[in-house]
Amino acid sequence: MFPDPQNPRGAGISAVNPLPPVVIVLFVLIVGIELLFILGAQGLIGGPQAIGWRLGAIQSRAFSAEIFQWMLANNRWPLDQMARFITYPFVHGNFTHAIFAGAMVLALGKFVGEVFRGWAIVAVYFGASIGGAVVFGLLTASPVPLIGSFPGVYGLIGAFTYLLWLRLGQEGGPQSRAFTLIAFLMGIQLVFGILFGGSLDWIADLSGFVFGFALSFVVSPGGFARLRDKLRHD
Repeated sequence: MFPDPQNPRGAGISAVNPLPPVVIVLFVLIVGIELLFILGAQGLIGGPQAIGWRLGAIQSRAFSAEIFQWMLANNRWPLDQMARFITYPFVHGNFTHAIFAGAMVLALGKFVGEVFRGWAIVAVYFGASIGGAVVFGLLTASPVPLIGSFPGVYGLIGAFTYLLWLRLGQEGGPQSRAFTLIAFLMGIQLVFGILFGGSLDWIADLSGFVFGFALSFVVSPGGFARLRDKLRHD
């Protein structure tokens, strides 16, 4: 249960509130597209060509750092390539990848949605996805495409962290405790990377968190006023 950021006394909102519709839509898109890939690969829908739907989606809809750097170098921004920024979060490598991301969207969307409006959740999710991809494209020349919802999920973790950070500030507690979750998750990624080898996706994930946290100052209820007052105070 989170306090309303506009309520200085931190009055909570009922934990039995239904899931925000936008969170349900995101979950359905993530899992629904994955189910289409699975059914197509098994030949149950789409005919023989459906077997290659996942590979085709990765080739045409995943975010490519190489293509992004080409666009930067040539100052050309074709719409079909720009669309990759908002399509890659819905393309996953396998069912486990998709269902885990979808479950995290539901859980985090439930918590964040107790305070944020639906449009704000969408702004955080896609803002973090786009921001994570941009940083990934700027810092890497990885030939491996970026796929999956996790930069957006980490953006929701950033919003979740923002709400904890606000509550701890209201209660006079150490606000650094709000960052325990992201530190734990990054630590897990580091350990798995050392033990089993890993990709550079963590750059997009961590960047997504930063964008999600920063966007929360603006899109949360009363965000503009709170940000203005904080800047004036500082």
